[in-house]
Amino acid sequence: MSVVTSLSIHVVTNPIPKLPHHAIQSTDFLGFVPKGKLINATLACRFPVRVQVGVVQLFGLHRRKLKLKSLAFSVPNENDQAELCDSRTCTGDEIFVPFENDESLKDPDGEIVSSVLCSEADLSRTVEHLGNEGSVVEKLKAVYLHVLASEQWNASRLKLCHRSYLVSATNLIHYLALRCLDIWQLKEDLTLVGLMNLENINSHVLPSLNASIRLLENLKSNSLNPKDCSSAGIFTQKRLDQQKDGKFAIQTMRKKASSNSEFLLGCLRDDRTTHIMVTVGQEATVNETFIADLIKAGTSIIRINCARGNPSIWSEIIKRVKESSQMLEKPCRILMDLAGPKLRTGKLKPGPSVIKISPKKSASGNVVFPAQVWLSHKEAGPPTHLSPDVALFIDDQQFLSELEIGDTLRFSDARGKKRVLRISRKLHVFSGTGCVAECTRTAYVQSGTKLQLKEKKRRSPLGQVVDVPATEPFIRLTVGDLLVISRGSSSEPHGLPMSMSGTHKITCSSGYLFDSVKPGEPIAFDDGKIWGVIQGTSIYEIVVSITHASPKGSKLGSDKSINIPESNIRFEGLTSKDLMDLEFVAAHADMVGVSFVRDIRDIVLLRRELEKRKLQNLGIILKIETKSGFENLPLMLLEAMKSSNPLGVMIARGDLAVECGWERLADMQEEILSLCGAAHIPVIWATQVLESLVKSGMPTRAEITDAAHGRSVSCVMLNKGKHIVKAVSTLDSILHSKSAERKVEVKPILLSSL
Repeated sequence: MSVVTSLSIHVVTNPIPKLPHHAIQSTDFLGFVPKGKLINATLACRFPVRVQVGVVQLFGLHRRKLKLKSLAFSVPNENDQAELCDSRTCTGDEIFVPFENDESLKDPDGEIVSSVLCSEADLSRTVEHLGNEGSVVEKLKAVYLHVLASEQWNASRLKLCHRSYLVSATNLIHYLALRCLDIWQLKEDLTLVGLMNLENINSHVLPSLNASIRLLENLKSNSLNPKDCSSAGIFTQKRLDQQKDGKFAIQTMRKKASSNSEFLLGCLRDDRTTHIMVTVGQEATVNETFIADLIKAGTSIIRINCARGNPSIWSEIIKRVKESSQMLEKPCRILMDLAGPKLRTGKLKPGPSVIKISPKKSASGNVVFPAQVWLSHKEAGPPTHLSPDVALFIDDQQFLSELEIGDTLRFSDARGKKRVLRISRKLHVFSGTGCVAECTRTAYVQSGTKLQLKEKKRRSPLGQVVDVPATEPFIRLTVGDLLVISRGSSSEPHGLPMSMSGTHKITCSSGYLFDSVKPGEPIAFDDGKIWGVIQGTSIYEIVVSITHASPKGSKLGSDKSINIPESNIRFEGLTSKDLMDLEFVAAHADMVGVSFVRDIRDIVLLRRELEKRKLQNLGIILKIETKSGFENLPLMLLEAMKSSNPLGVMIARGDLAVECGWERLADMQEEILSLCGAAHIPVIWATQVLESLVKSGMPTRAEITDAAHGRSVSCVMLNKGKHIVKAVSTLDSILHSKSAERKVEVKPILLSSL
């Protein structure tokens, strides 16, 4: 049965040059209306439109079924500029079908309403015919006009952007306009004629469309009668030539992306293309050469997490970064991440200050490799090229200087067991002397343990172990366990990890958690290593049943992340701690990382705080680690572009995967890269890059492939670990090896002579 639908639309006529008909739609079909043909359109207008004589709109066929869709279009005015003017808003049941020579549209000053009736079957056949008749170039012109229209619709938003970001913000609008069209058939058509891939033009949308249209029209003009190409000439000469040498040229926009990256992250040295960022903590204050070794290996940015440490530790790290950078004559910038409103487990009561020395043993219990123990003064950690199992600090530098290779040190461990250390290497470090010793039996060493040098004739001298750190406390959770989370202070350690009934307990200082969750909702801990389901809630406690953990039990310690992906939680943009830390960041760092940004309100609040402190040059890194942050990224970028501050985005893959699902991470990562590429905003790729290499010294094959993909971003971040210097060197080699060296040598096929 045919469904008759009528449409009436306001049409304002203007005396303008005769232009070819172009079609734009946002469904699965993109069609073109040949000159002089009947034009049919289905519209579900959600915005005011004005149509001028000689310019046509198009409408779509969704999988062979006629559907009402939103229509995006733009028309040239007498100045050959895209224009959208307010008229009346169309309803979802209206269809506009004008003829080019319709007598009712010839009044240049009047507003004429045209109504036409047609059946769904007739409209479907017409749309299919138009698709078959339409050429690739006309479809590209339709897309081009749609992109320009989107720019006009967002003109007021673009006017608010800082002049340094205006071109980039405009290109982002162009890209978003292109993405709202379902142009799979056009992509196929372009592939068949050997032209561009619309998936790869995000950083220069308008000039790429421009170039393709010009090329196709040049080919068309060589194959058709010049009279048939007159309208095409108008489009090419007037509209497209405006973009040829202007600010939207492809080369200009590529340079803009490069300059934005350099503005935020600094200049790259030695023909490198990607920055390497490393997270450091208190360990950087122990080893005098640690920062210098990182910079030598290829690090160009040091990251400090304000969620850990304190201003005295941060100041010492920054001091060493600046000294090492100046000494090596290699620039190194500093990023400080604000902690943000992240949910974390509370502090557990520290364990005993004991460190375990364990030699490597075979399956039968025989020692196959002795434990490597570093001995030095507390101000000199082990050199970065060494990877000892344990580091012990001795209070007497003279005692260390008198040790020789082959000497034996005797001591009693924390259990009263007699143990020995044999000196195998002696090294000179900045603060004196350091030694490597071997231990063939398991030992537990605590602060105050006395080391006695055994000599042939007498026993002397004595050295004492100091500053043994407390063991990290944790609770071990297995599937089926109950975990009670209670309100508690983040600064006061709690020593009740397990109640008398066997239920594990931990605290969380954030009231957001207790105000947001409901029974039945999932909850994750430690970046998704442990999952559970909420069984019950109150204003003081939450009871969780553990549903996913390691078969042998997973450790949950202090300051570990808590994620509630399905709960309706609303964080404040900047916490009181963030505002205090921002004062320190402003005085010492080059960039500030803003954690858990969710929408433009967070950006507005941040901009106000920066303006209040007159921090126009402080770099801003938006950390995308929630579902709402991902969905609102385009709007947040445009909001951030209102200030002159250097801008970047970090893909925090750890929290993002937990919040949105592991299976979606790869697609979301590519989407963020595309959006930031369109906005010419540098991207930092973070979380678990070469993690096995950093922690164990040996990478996995998948990690190497993942790291190589980092060539597509501006910066790759590594987290701290035992083998971090080696990991930086490896990553630098992967990212920056010469193109000739990257190519896999393949022998050519030799054709045999017949």
